Amino acid sequence: MSLSASSPVPHAMPEDLDPDRRFGALDRLYGVGSSATLAGRHVVVAGAGGVGSWALEALARSGVGRLTLIDMDHVAESNINRQVQAVSRSLGQAKVAAMSARIHDINPACIAQQVDDFISPDNVATLMQQYPGVWLDCTDQVSAKLAMVVEARVQGLPLLVCGGAGGKTDPFALRAGDLSQATHDALLARIRQQLRKHHGWPPAPAGAARSRRRAPRMGVHCLWFGQETIRPAQWGPGHAAGLSCAGYGSAVTITATMGLAAAHWALQHALAEAP
Repeated sequence: MSLSASSPVPHAMPEDLDPDRRFGALDRLYGVGSSATLAGRHVVVAGAGGVGSWALEALARSGVGRLTLIDMDHVAESNINRQVQAVSRSLGQAKVAAMSARIHDINPACIAQQVDDFISPDNVATLMQQYPGVWLDCTDQVSAKLAMVVEARVQGLPLLVCGGAGGKTDPFALRAGDLSQATHDALLARIRQQLRKHHGWPPAPAGAARSRRRAPRMGVHCLWFGQETIRPAQWGPGHAAGLSCAGYGSAVTITATMGLAAAHWALQHALAEAP
C-alpha cells in the first residue's frame, strides 16, 4: 500500500487580514457563528481533478478550517479546460500541492492536508480512520468509489458520491438523490450493481423499470447529470468507452457545477454537526 501525506501545519491568519471581513458574509447568510463553526470543521475530498478542485475551491472560500486532499495525479495541459488549479505555471506539479497552495492564498488559516495517493480497497480503511470528517468522492474509478461507499457505511462517515462529468453539456441537468434514483450515469450504475450483487445492498424489485415500481433506497447520497452521455464523433461504433471521464469531451461548466454542488452538500453537513 502506498500512502504518503504531508504533516498538517496550521497557518496563522496574517495580522493585516480580517477573518470577519473575509468570511463574515457566511454569518449573515447561515446565521451568527456559522463562520466559526466552519472554521472548526474537516472535509475530505478524494480526487482533486475537474470536480474535486472546484469543490475544494468552494470549501476554502467558505472558511472550512481543515481540508484533506487525496490524489496522486499531476497537473497536465489537458486539465486546463476544467480544473481550477491547472494553469501554465502549475503544469507538472502534484494536483494536491497546486491546490493546497491556492487554498492557502484564499484562507491562510486553513490546514490543507495533502495525501499523495489514490484511493483503493487496500488503503480506504486506513484513510477513513485517519481522516474522519465529511467525505466527498470526486474520483472516476469504480474500485475507488465502491471502496469508499462500503467503508463509509462501516465507519458511519457522511459521504457524497459524484457521478460522471465527462460527455455532459447541460449543467441544468444536475440531480441529487439516492443512488437508487440515479440515471444516465454508467459509473453510478456499475457501483449500484456491485453493491447489490456483492455487498448486501437490497436488490431492485423484478421488473421495476418496466412497472415503475420504486427500488428501495440504498442510503448512498449522489450527484449525477440526467443527460445522455455524448460520445465523441471520432469514436466508431465498436469503441469501448469505459466508465471514467478519460477520452470523453469535458467542460468547466459541468465539472464546476458538480463540484460546487458537492461543496454545498458538505457545508450543510458541517453546519449541522453537533459542536
